[in-house]
Amino acid sequence: MPGRPNILVLCADQIRSDALGCYGNPVCRTPHLDALAADGVLCANAYTPNPICVPARASMTTGNYSHKATGQKDNDGPIRDGQVKLAEHFAAAGYATYACGKLHYVPYSAPGQPRLVHGFAGWDSAESGRIIGQYDPQGRLTGVEDYFDYLASVGWPGYSRAHGIGNNDVRPCPSPLPPEHHVDAWVATRTIERLADHRRHRANQPFLLWCSFPKPHSPYDPPFEYANLYDPRLVSPPAGDESLLGDRNPDMERERATRAMVSLSPAARQVIKAYYYGLITFQDAQVGRVMRALSDSGQLDNTIVVYLADHGDLMGDFGTYFKCNWLEGSSHVPMIWRLPGGPKGVRREQLVGLQDLLPTLAGLTGCPLPSSVDGIDIGRLLAQGGPGVREVFYGQCDDAPTQSAMVFDGRWKYCYAQEGPTEELYDLANDPQELVNMASTADGRKLLPQWRRRLIDEARRWGDTALLDGDGLATSPLDREAIRALPIRGMGWRWF
Repeated sequence: MPGRPNILVLCADQIRSDALGCYGNPVCRTPHLDALAADGVLCANAYTPNPICVPARASMTTGNYSHKATGQKDNDGPIRDGQVKLAEHFAAAGYATYACGKLHYVPYSAPGQPRLVHGFAGWDSAESGRIIGQYDPQGRLTGVEDYFDYLASVGWPGYSRAHGIGNNDVRPCPSPLPPEHHVDAWVATRTIERLADHRRHRANQPFLLWCSFPKPHSPYDPPFEYANLYDPRLVSPPAGDESLLGDRNPDMERERATRAMVSLSPAARQVIKAYYYGLITFQDAQVGRVMRALSDSGQLDNTIVVYLADHGDLMGDFGTYFKCNWLEGSSHVPMIWRLPGGPKGVRREQLVGLQDLLPTLAGLTGCPLPSSVDGIDIGRLLAQGGPGVREVFYGQCDDAPTQSAMVFDGRWKYCYAQEGPTEELYDLANDPQELVNMASTADGRKLLPQWRRRLIDEARRWGDTALLDGDGLATSPLDREAIRALPIRGMGWRWF
């Protein structure tokens, strides 16, 4: 078809790659994502450059590591000016730009002030109550978050959090909302409506549409039908347990203490995973709705489609949930591409990352970037295969004194946490669940100097100087007993 292709980005929040059927999960049903993979290219080794929401999304937006994109590596910080930004770049190239769902661009604007959207001409907002929690905690105003205005308009005001579960709370509970009003369904509906509106009013203009689902991020609250979809006795138990945390990133023990994970029984962990799978299958159904609408619009074969996630979720592995570490459940994300005229049913094993999104879309659409970014255009790799685009994948997380980093060559993964310091080394070819930290074994310790040097070299290469201390790596004290005694906090309990 003539003209530049459209772009549809389907973004999930907190999905680990092995939760999807097309990535080998034998239990969780994802027929629409499986179909997308069968019709396109599945990236088997896609990783997040930072396993936290805000910095991961900043990297997707700018193509840069978060210490450049926001100046921070933790879950805060506005995207800096002076960089290419996804929606701004494509708007300048003549694209209509829309976003539906969760952007997580901070700081959030006060009610009545222009929203921070970094180039999206329209945004249907669903920030999981973060903006309401900051400016209107009892929900007296309208126009703060669009999804909550919608719920009020259909007779369900404030019911998205009426189960009382917090945003950083691992306890599972079905949503009180009917499925058609659940947040991922609303995001899909608004995406479909944006597609229809574009077709009516701007059919001759290409579009960039960011469909950003807030789930399956906690609370783990699928609609009732999906909460009962999986028998918790039949889902696979988490890998490892908390007894294996003593020589690993102490942030996992901090999360266990402050998010009240220590109180969870083995049965509770099974129910949590069953509900997590329910959320994923529900989201998969919404992906199917969006893809049908795209096909019905006649634009499917002229649209680049990519499905990805900002980071994963440990989902009970080693007695821990959420992210902020470099274990596979936290850092290994899905990435599936469907390209106009591209290969179908192909699996690429090369190392790729979320920072590759912007340069790849720029290359595939013929909209070259005006300046270089940290990410790599993987368009040729997707279409033709060939050698890898990087020898190692570098990741960064959090700021001093609790920062961490990772280098991974596709088999060996070296993780460094400033506190202690704490080193981890995993041989994924022989230990895919990362049950043995080889940094604590005699054989593994022999390999540490070369991996330490490799991490230092990568940190220097990308300008992550905060990780460095002279010729070595930054260190800070560690008291694991004090971490285990921390009080419960930061659960994200609120009305909305």
